[in-house]
Amino acid sequence: MAAMHRSRPSPPARPTRIRLFRNEQLERLTVIAPRTFFVLWACMLPFIAWMGWNTASPLHAVGLVIAGFVGWSLFEYAMHRYLFHWTVQWAPARWLVYLAHGNHHDDPNDGMRNLMPPAVSLPIAGVIWLALVAAIGPAGTWAFLGFMIGYVSYDVVHYGCHQWAMHSRIGQAFKRHHMRHHHISESGNYAITALFWDRAFGTQITSLKR
Repeated sequence: MAAMHRSRPSPPARPTRIRLFRNEQLERLTVIAPRTFFVLWACMLPFIAWMGWNTASPLHAVGLVIAGFVGWSLFEYAMHRYLFHWTVQWAPARWLVYLAHGNHHDDPNDGMRNLMPPAVSLPIAGVIWLALVAAIGPAGTWAFLGFMIGYVSYDVVHYGCHQWAMHSRIGQAFKRHHMRHHHISESGNYAITALFWDRAFGTQITSLKR
């Protein structure tokens, strides 16, 4: 009598990523692997500093970097609150909001979309760089460096909130703050890195119910 073979259970199906474009090339521009992100910005941040070299005294440069970093923290809060959660009836604008952020709330743990793809971040960064240089002069590159350090910090913390255990006390504070935005109320806890802005603007979620 032939031996009976017990069939092995099939591995769980991998969840299907939300598709944003029918065109395959456009679709690829909406994702970025974490390794690509880290290599890109490990090169870009020193490049920005090199471009700013000799445009300001060391003390002035440090002050501009700090100002740019603080400027990012406000931009981060305002972008998340007013643009990413913009309630609009016009269909094209509603689709753009979904493209920028709504899909993240529908699939928050997609590791290929927890970081901003360079097809979006690099053009926006270029516009901001030009604006700062136009407003301040060549030394504006140092303010831009601080702004982009803030941006990279934001994206790394956001990625960590969704993909890492984050056992440290500050890591847990970041993760708890952001998870409340996802799982309790989307109308609060807009800050990702500078958590004090939610307290300052009255949008902090302080309880498990809202």
